[in-house]
Amino acid sequence: MRISQVIIDQVLDRTDLVDLINSRVKLKKSGKSYTACCPFHQEKSPSFHVHRDKGFYHCFGCQASGNAITFLMEHDHRTFMEALSDLAQQAGIELPKSDPADAPQVQYQRQAPKTLTPKKQPTPTTAATQPYTHTAHAEDDDAGWQDFFQAGATESDLETNLPTVPTAAAYLTPDESGFAEQLDGSLYSLLEAITQFYQSQLQQHLPARQYLHGRGLDGEACTFWRLGYAPTDWQHLEQAFPNDIEGLKQLGLVRTSESGRQFDLLRDRVMFPIRDRKGRVVGFGGRAMQDDVKPKYINSPESVVFNKSNLLYGLYEGRKARAKKWLMVEGYMDVIALHQAGVHGAVAALGTAANVDHLNTLFKLDPSLTLAFDGDQAGQNAAWRTLELALPILNDGLELRFLVLPEGQDPDSLIRREGTHGFRDRIQQAPPLSDFLYDSLARQYDLNHPEGKGRLMHAAQQLIQQLPQHGSYRHLLRHSIRDRLGLGFRGKAQAPRQSISFEQGCSLEEKALLLLLQYPALRAHFQPLDGLLDPQAPLKQLLQLLRTDLEQQIDDPEQMLYFILGAWPEAQSRRKLCDLLDAVDLTNYIQHPERLDRLCRELALQLHEQLLTRRLRSIQSLTEAREINAQLLDIRYQLHFRESADPLLMHESHIH
Repeated sequence: MRISQVIIDQVLDRTDLVDLINSRVKLKKSGKSYTACCPFHQEKSPSFHVHRDKGFYHCFGCQASGNAITFLMEHDHRTFMEALSDLAQQAGIELPKSDPADAPQVQYQRQAPKTLTPKKQPTPTTAATQPYTHTAHAEDDDAGWQDFFQAGATESDLETNLPTVPTAAAYLTPDESGFAEQLDGSLYSLLEAITQFYQSQLQQHLPARQYLHGRGLDGEACTFWRLGYAPTDWQHLEQAFPNDIEGLKQLGLVRTSESGRQFDLLRDRVMFPIRDRKGRVVGFGGRAMQDDVKPKYINSPESVVFNKSNLLYGLYEGRKARAKKWLMVEGYMDVIALHQAGVHGAVAALGTAANVDHLNTLFKLDPSLTLAFDGDQAGQNAAWRTLELALPILNDGLELRFLVLPEGQDPDSLIRREGTHGFRDRIQQAPPLSDFLYDSLARQYDLNHPEGKGRLMHAAQQLIQQLPQHGSYRHLLRHSIRDRLGLGFRGKAQAPRQSISFEQGCSLEEKALLLLLQYPALRAHFQPLDGLLDPQAPLKQLLQLLRTDLEQQIDDPEQMLYFILGAWPEAQSRRKLCDLLDAVDLTNYIQHPERLDRLCRELALQLHEQLLTRRLRSIQSLTEAREINAQLLDIRYQLHFRESADPLLMHESHIH
């Protein structure tokens, strides 16, 4: 749905930008503007300015700027429509409704109950025995529920204080609980009411609470994730919501047997409400409390509000916790356990395998995504299927890591055994796709014989062809596998005269030359330097040679290198390049193509800064000096606040 610019301008005009930002970042009056330390990068002195009259903010350190909508999108990780809707609601402006053709039908017809009449309890109803009562907020919780997780509470205390689970006939209807006016025929309202119903049942069901406590969850985690319990009765939802049978059927929570009898899909299970990106409950996952009950998990069926392939369990909660790094796991309990331990970016697919939509959603939040799989054969198979699925979308700059856990362990059990620090170490050490792919193939073939190496290379080539056509990663991955197999000049025994360290013994330009000579596919990172280099500089000459369309030769690294050296314009310079190639060891980079791309981006920035600084010393024009200083400020910001600097480049001392 498109929103007219007129409405957007009205929302912005009625939004006090200072009040909005001050509610999240403490602002201080400074002349006509307000200042603070920038919320988008780390700094010690404030360079973030907010202008109330102009309705925009700007940071002179990281160049972040925008209006109220962009601030919510960047700071709160909201989508455009989510940010606009929030601001419009605060400003009292009603956004146009979606066209019926653009949105699913989420309404149902409420009906009067036919024959169901709730029975009255023989004893007075109290807050402790009411199985369904509406609370205004999901955070409200029964005192006994909180006490259950307090240290010192014993099982005998619980058995004394908690009532037994009532029969279905004892459930209060929404009319009796005073909640009827809240149910307006919207499936979202009905799902919210069902969530509260399940939460109330969990407060009264001791075995379910003991199960969650045994899995290491505390009361705060159960409340945050809105966990509940579905009673054993076959018609508990019909009893609790007799006016809303049509809605329950649309959601697939109530079904009809062949004999015509209605029954509830989810019974005697711990309930996991599933929320969409806006935080609305759209479905449920039910887990059996005994491992011998099959199936262990049952999810809500597909409905107009619940599409499993587009949802991830924990995505809303992770964004709410402002997670920076994201990890995809296999189970709901894994997500909750990791979140409780401080690993807030864990998500899980909804009972299905990961798909392209899931990966694209997470790559928008984190370009370096980690996938965690159980260490058994099923986990290995799932990891391989995800690898094949991810290859067509792995554009340059995206990285996929595979965390295969010890056999018999899952993230839930492992983080309790090793602690948060140990689990984070595992994430940091998770092998990238290049390692996982090669190691998986190497286990299938005998690499002691040429035939085995050839079969591995053929299998790898079939996979590499699925990577995006335009980009350096496909070339780097192919070269990496060739080198690991001992094919080509980089796989041969190195000459004994090697003595120069790539990290500390080479200048920035020499590093760029070495990488481009052996990995020409990385040339795009250095093209912006072409106009700053001296015409006789070797790097300038190399970039000019690489302008020719040589994609076929690039696929064969030996042929490409020989072509470049043969076409080199000056013999003495060529000999120096050959000596440099023989003397420097690039083994650490050959085996990690993901690292090579980041290394070249970093190296190009450092060299760009060096060249601009050199030019700044020789120019006389004040205008040109200002332009260069602005470029230097931007480059230094990128260098200083880069997310993942290569530690080997931190030793570089040739910048200044």
